[in-house]
Amino acid sequence: MTLAVDRPDAKKRAPRPGPIRRFKDSYRRYWYAYAMITPVVVVLGVLVLYPLARGFYLTLTDANSLNSARTIGVNEIEATYKFIGLDNYADILWGPSSYDRFWSHFVWTVAWTAICVALHYCIGLGLALLLNEKLRGRTFYRLLLILPWAVPTFVTVFAWRIMLADSGIINVALGSLHLPQPSWLEDPTFQRIAAILVNTWCGVPFMMISLLGGLQSIDGSLYEAAEMDGATSWQRFRHITLPGLRPVSSTVVLLGIIWTFNQFAIIFLLFGNTAPDAQILVTWAYRLGFGQQPRDFAQSAAYGVLLLSILTVFTSFYYRWLKRNEQLAV
Repeated sequence: MTLAVDRPDAKKRAPRPGPIRRFKDSYRRYWYAYAMITPVVVVLGVLVLYPLARGFYLTLTDANSLNSARTIGVNEIEATYKFIGLDNYADILWGPSSYDRFWSHFVWTVAWTAICVALHYCIGLGLALLLNEKLRGRTFYRLLLILPWAVPTFVTVFAWRIMLADSGIINVALGSLHLPQPSWLEDPTFQRIAAILVNTWCGVPFMMISLLGGLQSIDGSLYEAAEMDGATSWQRFRHITLPGLRPVSSTVVLLGIIWTFNQFAIIFLLFGNTAPDAQILVTWAYRLGFGQQPRDFAQSAAYGVLLLSILTVFTSFYYRWLKRNEQLAV
């Protein structure tokens, strides 16, 4: 004969309260925290969420400067644009001129981001390794190398425009060495090289300072133990420095990718609305919305939504890849 035993774990659990009840309980316990974050939520909603929602709505219309609401003198003209659904996205991604308007700029944007971030990291790591050594005047070198990041971007770019001009100091120096003097601001190939050069100059200091902080957080006894075991400089760098920098590197590389992918100021200040082959997606979106007539607000907003989607998907896969590598390392 089998007897049923009433065990504590066999009892039915109480049903989980609904979301409204949970919110009320949470508010009753943490009302002060909600009161503190409410102003931040309101500001973010006004400055971020509303423009984002408004921009997404415009992507579903044919809005431009001719059919949008506007005021001319004392006359107020109402908006006449129409809802067209996903036609803007379809036209951008696989329309008749999709390659010239989107895909060519997308390929260049990806190449520009990869090259610039690779240069930022490699040069920044090299400088950080040098500044981490005991050098005479190390503080002075740190201040000197941080200047490109401290100077306002428009000042830096305008200085580079002067140096890259046909009669600028760079071409003068190349001419004195009997080397070719390229048209940095006119030739499409050299326009891209000039953009990478200026962006590298502006981005290396941030990477250098971040990696220098990571180097100083590595326990020095690890290097001493490895040196006593006969490890070479390359082995110490590979098995101690790089693993020790992994948390910092993963963060600064992601920030560098996002910053470079959306780097509007350098491209725009260096070339303006010219140099179509050197325009990245964000500057091309600006050109569609504000640099031509009629101004195509719907297409420009659609580019913005696509940029946000690309970066969101990339960031998601990037964190998954980092998490998987950390699990494999353990």
